[in-house]
Amino acid sequence: MRLDDASYSCPERRATPRPASPGPARGRSPSPPKGTTLRNDPRSRLGEPPDVRTSPRRPLLSPAADAIGSALDLPLTGSQFTHALAPAFADAASVYLLERWRRGEQAGVAPDPPRIEAHRLALRVGADAREDWEKLLPVGEVIVFPRETPYARALSSGQAQLLDSVDPHTSARLRASGNGDARMEELLRTASFLIVPLRIREVTIGFVACTRGPGREPFAPAEVAAVEALAARASVALDNARRYEHERRTTLAIRGSLPAGTLQRFEGCRVSHGSLPAGEDTVIGGDWYDVLRRPDGRVSLIVGDAMGHGPESAVAMLQLRTAVRAFAGFDIPAVDLVRRLDELACDTPGASFATCVYAEWSPEERTCTVVSAGHPPPLLRGPDGKTVPVPLTEPGLPLGLGTGHYEATVFSVPEPALLVLYSDGLVESRDADIDHQILRLAGSLDAAAPGLGADLPALCEHLLHAPSGTNGTDDRTLLLAELTPAEG
Repeated sequence: MRLDDASYSCPERRATPRPASPGPARGRSPSPPKGTTLRNDPRSRLGEPPDVRTSPRRPLLSPAADAIGSALDLPLTGSQFTHALAPAFADAASVYLLERWRRGEQAGVAPDPPRIEAHRLALRVGADAREDWEKLLPVGEVIVFPRETPYARALSSGQAQLLDSVDPHTSARLRASGNGDARMEELLRTASFLIVPLRIREVTIGFVACTRGPGREPFAPAEVAAVEALAARASVALDNARRYEHERRTTLAIRGSLPAGTLQRFEGCRVSHGSLPAGEDTVIGGDWYDVLRRPDGRVSLIVGDAMGHGPESAVAMLQLRTAVRAFAGFDIPAVDLVRRLDELACDTPGASFATCVYAEWSPEERTCTVVSAGHPPPLLRGPDGKTVPVPLTEPGLPLGLGTGHYEATVFSVPEPALLVLYSDGLVESRDADIDHQILRLAGSLDAAAPGLGADLPALCEHLLHAPSGTNGTDDRTLLLAELTPAEG
């Protein structure tokens, strides 16, 4: 058992010169002063035994090393890194990330930082399972390393630290956290300790620590170079994983801003809604929907689609959705609301050619008003059990073109009916006419409604996941509104 995060000093270790250019081997440097900590620079391989003059990658060629970067997941990438190092190459290995970098804040390390805050991302001691050490050295713990520790020196200098004894600060800290556990004492019996900084685009983001005990040969210069090479590859993988996780958190925050729950109830209206990303790798889409309570018992329903995927579409979607809520607060007519939305989209990056369909239901008046901006028409399922597209007076042009020409379609709903708003991801296909696809969606609703109609969330979920005949490259968004006119 060896130390994963101990600080070391190297009282009498002999430094060796940098690799020699072709020619006679150089001699060794004098011993450093006692009590100093130093980087053990790679030596010339001339004159070394044949078993040492091997490829620096050879000790790290393992399935785990090959897997590094195969998944956009920070903990998994860190675990792959430690499994590539321990137990074959080192007795123990751990990966730490700067906490500020992990959180997406300004990274970078000052030349002489007073302390380093690092997050333990992964740990492997021998062939033990992580759970065996979770209480002593928990993954996810944030540790403060003072400036006198080799970790801080490795991060500030950008150079590996090769050491052979535990400094008093780290020894005291680990013994205190071990609370008398004999494994911690065994872990502290380390004869060779290597700290390699993790860097990406000249920015230090963390470090990897490897240890060997008295029963093994100390880390050789070629092995230091091997870990440095692997650390460079792992840094790229960690950076990719962190960026992906940042987008994932952004997505969850955006989706969390949409109406919560699967069913909303209003006077004269029940609404179910949902969205299905285009694929597992889809992080952010431009689809959105909203349900708003209006004066006099009215309810506003909207489904929109900002073109594309990614941060630009997400920002455009959020701005459009926020604008609809603000305009609805003024209680302006539906046509004026969409016109103002068009004006806003002209000045909103990523909102040009966004589409939407806005519906306003009045149970008292038994009427529904629909305004479309280049969006597929709503579907209406009446008491006869047949679903048909709503014939729009004017389909309108997408938002952001500045035409401002929109017309309202008003129709009466004297008996309970089901209104369906949806995004084009449910009907657009390169291989079929969109009108045919809209009728196909209507047929799917008619087929499922007899058994699921009373359960709106189940019906919504069924239609979102039903085979659509589309190419599956766009998000699917669906809003079902059960309209119940007032009596009298």
